[in-house]
This record gives sequence, structure tokens and C-alpha cells, in this order.
Amino acid sequence: MAGASAPKRQDTRKFFENLSGAGKSIAVLTSGGDAQGMNAAVRAAVRMGIYVGAKVYFIHEGYQGMVDGGDNIKEAKWESVSSMLQVGGTVIGSARCKDFRTHEGRLKAAHNLVQRDITNLCVIGGDGSLTGANLFREEWSSLLEELLQQGLIDEEATQRNSELHIVGMVGSIDNDFCGTDMTIGTDSALHRIIEVVDAIMTTAQSHQRTFVLEVMGRHCGYLALVSALACGADWVFIPEMPPEDGWEDNMCQKLSEIRSRGSRLNIIIVAEGATDRQGQHITSDFVKDLVVRRLGFDTRVTILGHVQRGGTPSAFDRILASRMGVEAVLALLEASANTPACVVSLVGNQAVRLPLMECVQMTQEVQKAMDEKKFDEAVRLRGRSFENNLSTYRLLSFRKADSELPNGEEEAGDEEQIDSSFNVAVMNVGAPAAGMNAAVRSAVRVGITEGHKMFAVNDGFEGFYKGQIKEIKWGDVGGWTGQGGSLLGTKRTLPGKHLDKIAEQMRIHNINALLVVGGFEAFESILQLYVARADYEEFCIPMCILPATISNNVPGTDLSLGADTSLNAIVETCDRIKQSASGTKRRVFIIETMGGYCGYLATVGGLAAGADTVYIYEEPFDIRDLQANVEHLTEKMKTSIQRGLVLRNENCNENFTTDFIYQLYSEEGRGVFDCRKNILGHMQQGGAPSPFDRNFGTKIAAKAMQWITRTLKESYKGGRVFANSEDTACLLGMRRRTLVFQPVAQLRDETDFVHRIPKEQWWLKLRPLMKILAKYKTSYDVSDSGQLEHVTRVRPKDSNTSTAI
Repeated sequence: MAGASAPKRQDTRKFFENLSGAGKSIAVLTSGGDAQGMNAAVRAAVRMGIYVGAKVYFIHEGYQGMVDGGDNIKEAKWESVSSMLQVGGTVIGSARCKDFRTHEGRLKAAHNLVQRDITNLCVIGGDGSLTGANLFREEWSSLLEELLQQGLIDEEATQRNSELHIVGMVGSIDNDFCGTDMTIGTDSALHRIIEVVDAIMTTAQSHQRTFVLEVMGRHCGYLALVSALACGADWVFIPEMPPEDGWEDNMCQKLSEIRSRGSRLNIIIVAEGATDRQGQHITSDFVKDLVVRRLGFDTRVTILGHVQRGGTPSAFDRILASRMGVEAVLALLEASANTPACVVSLVGNQAVRLPLMECVQMTQEVQKAMDEKKFDEAVRLRGRSFENNLSTYRLLSFRKADSELPNGEEEAGDEEQIDSSFNVAVMNVGAPAAGMNAAVRSAVRVGITEGHKMFAVNDGFEGFYKGQIKEIKWGDVGGWTGQGGSLLGTKRTLPGKHLDKIAEQMRIHNINALLVVGGFEAFESILQLYVARADYEEFCIPMCILPATISNNVPGTDLSLGADTSLNAIVETCDRIKQSASGTKRRVFIIETMGGYCGYLATVGGLAAGADTVYIYEEPFDIRDLQANVEHLTEKMKTSIQRGLVLRNENCNENFTTDFIYQLYSEEGRGVFDCRKNILGHMQQGGAPSPFDRNFGTKIAAKAMQWITRTLKESYKGGRVFANSEDTACLLGMRRRTLVFQPVAQLRDETDFVHRIPKEQWWLKLRPLMKILAKYKTSYDVSDSGQLEHVTRVRPKDSNTSTAI
């Protein structure tokens, strides 16, 4: 969550072949409250440990198992972690352990580890578990000394085990750990909450009810805040930012205003740790009674409870945990006596390592700030991602009365026009992607708040040149966040052939800025309009693209809207397909994914579903590779492993089709396994948007509208808007850790237009990771793995062009 300051890195690629685990022993344990995705982290750490030649042990039942020893500490084999990727909770068990808090308990634990020469610990848990691990490390040499004096171990064992290395991964659904954007389990918990909210909304709509939902988060409001943002809740209570005094009146007034504008329901979300400014607890029942007493609305309470911890991990959590598990083993191999215990985490989409105690201290400071009623400070300490969520929620939940909006001032002169009404058009282009509607809703509402008149264009550029353009109001986009597809309508038509008509429509409606939400076609479209600026003054306006496509093939961004929803659909289907074979004989599934020429869905879906092989266009393969893959899988199937999964991107090779690969595997695997094939098709494009896509769409659209407002003010001269520099036609993309506005003119050189993909794609570095977890020998470039960084306090003021998401 908190920003991390990265040291400058020379471009010396190093490969981890020279990092050997031979002679080392690593133990993996899960501790504290369970979280979905812990198993994926265990699996990755075990397999990476075995891969580098180390001995790997499970410690069952967390620290309790370490104290009790015996059968709780068992050596792990490659097969022991097979088929646990899709299981929620933690397979190796977790317990809250009182014994480990005592000196005697830690002494027993140390003895149990020394007996097995375990000097590397990989701890997956919350801040309590990680603090415990750090204390254990600090006491290690004195504990060994004590064991030696008691005659329980000899001098040689003391020498052999003189250093204890610890690496932590944060598993907690609350996302309450500073230094990391997302903790393992948070995304899955959001999935559970949003599934419930979506279900409740339909029944609330039927009966015109108000629902008060209580979600987990005793000290951290992340789940409440993000689910409120993702479902467009009317009010939210979080511990970090208690409501102002007199909130009861404000809330009731807002709820009744929403009803009077024609809405049939209200949703209020309460974090279990919510309080008012005086520190009095705000319970869901208190809120319900208040609404009933003041407004007489039919009101119900739903407490989600442990549902949020359960269920299968989302695609995001599986990838996060798999990347962290591998990173944790690398950190253990590189640790020395003077490196501090660290946590591995993700900032943006980049792996980082942070000193464990710095993160813990920062996390404790948040609580201290809350106790001292310094709420702004608490929000700031939570980090940029939390701060951004809060400011976006405030931006969207605050609606001025129509009379207060600047476009009420019809007779505004030129001087006032700057702060007054500009006409901004919003449209979708390309194939539908989940999250498009969330982005449009956010853009419309932020635009109205900023004083613009918002226009919706139906059916992409086809609708544009036919004049399907009409004003869109605040209420028109209510309830759009959770809807899949594109409610505005979208087409793949490019503007190139209809420039005259489009320019004419821009004149008729006096369009001063354009926001396009879409995929590769959206990029091509804005590029065409940018190039046509020389001939058409109408196109000399601020233009911005929000990348939205399941294929994730747009240049200038690491992630596109819709890709996360699609990955979840793929992973869920792969889980079901694998399960369909349970109890039958050994079976291999060949599955075809979408993505055009871009292998993102196949690769990242393969990593999340535990695929054995993934075929993509970006990594050419020939008949020898196919043969090696079949042989590898045949060997694997001769062990206790029952199922294999092979993913193939639809355009990876024109001759090695899905049928060809299916027939090849069927023939070569005869007698060992049989084959089935599935083409996933359009189910990858449908469905309700995932929490990530709802949020990402909401935040990038709000950011884009603020950029449009700024750019409009800068380019308003002599009574009109004129913007023709290249930085006024941009794509807003996520690059590593930040959101950046990039001119489309500059992105042209980074694009392979024939195959409709960027020339460089960050996710290709995840492929070796997937191969290692599938037991292939491969070279893995670790120059991009996390260097030890520090949790930063004072952040530089964000420039206009970038921010954390």
C-alpha cells in the first residue's frame, strides 16, 4: 500500500541458475486467520524450493505445529502440492498459538527445527504471525545457546544452524498490511462480498428496500470501501475515516434524495470496526434502526461473516500467491546474516521485497493515528491505493443539486465559460469487455461534478457518424457498475472512412472533448482522429482512451479493463473441467482460449489454473517442442498425478491447431492417458465484472475526466477549445506501479499493427515461472525480482501524469 522507493538498477540480467538451494532446508507454514490463495503460495514455495535443490518441509497447524514437532513437520514432495491451487483456506492448517508467545514454546520450536537442519522459514500470515517470526529470528542464537547448555543439541548442530532466515508473505483478507498493494486473499474476499451484493440488489429492487451490509475489517476499512466503490453503495462506514458529527441527518437526507430521484433501493456498507468521531461503535443494527425511525424505509441487515474467508481463490489471488511463493524462495536463497527479515509483496504489478519490521511499524502507526483521532493521517499511512479509493468514492458519492451545477448559468460570458460547461462525449469502441459500464458511469458522474455536460454516443463510431448522440444525466447511469457487456453499445467500426460526417456531428453537438473506452480499435480510432487533425479542426480537442479488452493487447498499458473478469471465467472453467475427470482414469485436457494473437489470457490463465503447457504466438514452437511436451506429460502421468491441462491461444500457430494438438496428445499418450478438448469461446467475454474490473474502471475513468478538465482549461483560448499538440490525444495506462497518460502518437512505434499487439509485453516474464511450477527446467531471469526496498513515509507529490491505482 505505501509507496516504495526503488533503487536504480543496472541492466545486468542475472539468472537464478547460480542460486542453488542444495544442502538447504526450507520450511513453509501458514499462520493466523486463513485466506484464499494461501495454498497457491504454499504450492509455489514448495515447488520452487524443490526445483532449486533444497529440501522442503511443511509445518502443519502453524506455529502450534512448530512447537509440537513430531508428525506436524513433514518433508514435502512435488506431488504433495498437486491439485491444491484451486482450494480455499489452507490445506496445511493454521492455528492461533499461545505457546509460541512464551519463551519455552519458542525454545521447543527451535529444537524441532534444528533436529531437521531447517534454517529457512517461509511464513504466510498476517502481521501478528510475521512479528512472531521476527522475534524468533532475533532470539535464535540465544535459543541455540540454551539448547546446547541443556545438552539437547551438540556443538556441530549449533554451527550448522547458526543463522535463521525468514521471509514473509502476507495472507490476510483485510488488506491491512502496509507496504503491499494487495495481500493474499483480499481479492477473493471482495469476490464473495460482490456476489452477495449483486444478489441482494435484485431482491431490494423488487421490494424497494434498504439493505445494511456488514463486512469484515475490525481495524481496516479496505473491504468495506472497495466493495462500496464496486457496487456504488449510497453510504459507507470505515474505521479510518469516521463520519462527521451530525452524520445521521446527512445520511438520511441523502438516502431520501436518492429515493426521490426514482431509485428503488439503498445499499449501506458497514465495516465491523466502524466508529463515530467519539469512538462509539456504529453497528449495522444501529444504522438499520436509524433509517427505519427517521425515514420509515423497509430495511434489512445482512452480516456476511465467514463467507468472506471461504470459497475458491480468485485468479488474481492465485497469480499473486504463485509469484510471491517463487519470490520468497529466491529471497531466502539470497539472504545473508545481515539482511533483515523481509516480506515479499506486489506494488502495482511488480514484485518487491520490504523489511518486515518497517512494514509492521507502519501498520501499527495506522492504528495509533486512529486511536489519537488523527484520521487524515491514518488514511495517508494506509498508502496511495487506499487514499485513491477513498477520494474516488467521495467524488462519485457527492452529487450537487442541479441548481448548483455550473451549467445552470446559461448566460455565462467567455470568462466564466472556463469553469463552466464544456460538452464531453463518452463512447465504447471494439468488442465488449466487463468493466466498460463502470467506467462510463464514473466518467459521466465525475464529468457532471466537474461542471461539464456529458453526451453518450451509442454504437461506437458507427453511431457517431449517424448522429446517435444524446445528453446523459447523473441518474441515467445508476446501477451500471455491476453490469457486464456495453450498455452504450459498441462496434468495431473505425472512424477513418467517415471523418466528414463525424466532424459534422462534432460541430452540431459542439463536442469539446472525447473519452473512448475500448480495445485495440479504440487505440487505432484515436490515432486516426489525431492524424486527421491537420484537415479537421473539429478533432483538435482533448481525446483520451481507457483500454478495455479481454485480450489485454493494447499498447501503453500492462492491464486492460475486462481481462481480470475474463481470467476468472477461464480459471473457473478449467477448475470445473479438471474436476469432471476426478475418479476416472488419467486424463489430459486441451483448452483453447481467446486473445487474438496476444497470449496474455492463455499464459496468465495457465499460471492461475496450474497448466502443464501453454502455447502462444509470442513464443514460437515447433514439432520438437510439442514432442518434448507430450513426453514430459507422459512421465508426469506415470506418477500419482491424474490430470493434465494444456492451454492454447486461438492464434498461436495456423498449422498446429487445437484439433492437431488434441490428436497428437491422444495418439502419443495412448495407454497412459486419454484426452478431451474444449474451446471456451464467448463465455470469456460475458459475465458480471469482477471487483477488480469495476474498481479499475471506476478509478481510471475518474482520473481521465480530471485530465480532460485540466486539458480543456489549458486549451481554451479566444472563446473556443483548440488542442492539437500530441499530448492532448492520450491513452491512460497502468505501467508497472503508476497510471500514466501517454500520447497515442508515441505509442505508434511500440505497436505491431499486423498482429494487433504491443512489441514488448511484461507478462512474458511470468512464463518461466509457469514452466518451473509445471516441472520444466528453464532459465528464469531474476534481475526483475524484488530488490530490498524501504517503506517510504514522505511521498513526492504525484505529478499530473501518474498515480498508484
